[in-house]
Amino acid sequence: MNTHILFFQGGGGQEDHEADAKMVASLQSHLGSNYEIHYPLLPNEEAPDFGRLKQIAHEISVSQEPLILVAHSLGASMLLKYLSEVKNTKKITGVFLIATPFWSGKEDWEKPLTLKPDFAERLDQQIPLFFYHCRDDQEVPFDQFELYKKCLPWATFHDMPSGGHQLDNGLKAIAHHIDSI
Repeated sequence: MNTHILFFQGGGGQEDHEADAKMVASLQSHLGSNYEIHYPLLPNEEAPDFGRLKQIAHEISVSQEPLILVAHSLGASMLLKYLSEVKNTKKITGVFLIATPFWSGKEDWEKPLTLKPDFAERLDQQIPLFFYHCRDDQEVPFDQFELYKKCLPWATFHDMPSGGHQLDNGLKAIAHHIDSI
């Protein structure tokens, strides 16, 4: 029986999906055939959150259990929002978030992406939660990783000196952590 992984892309549309496909390929390569990765295309929609919460909810609802969730950038922040705001009935065995923005809500367009003030208390602490961020990420500033560390002291955090926003498309460390849960 294969372990099922659902990977959510960063950004939106075909171009971002293709860019993150390299990370998905790396993860699959390091995990091997005992893991089955589903990598749906998440197009930007007109909804204020780009349709992400609805898309994530749908993909989780049709996925097989037990389920491991992996997400990058915008996909990671929206997955975290989903997990803290929507009642989930699926058996999730781990959540792995890469280069996750911490939206401030200062700009009007950010408001639908912003986590609720009590998001940390709403998360199921029984599900292992991992964050990964490179210090040289030019897209999502490293200080946003530090904000998550303050809010979620029970989660596991991996800061890497280099690899940029895409972790150099190498997810060997994440594959090792997935394999260990």
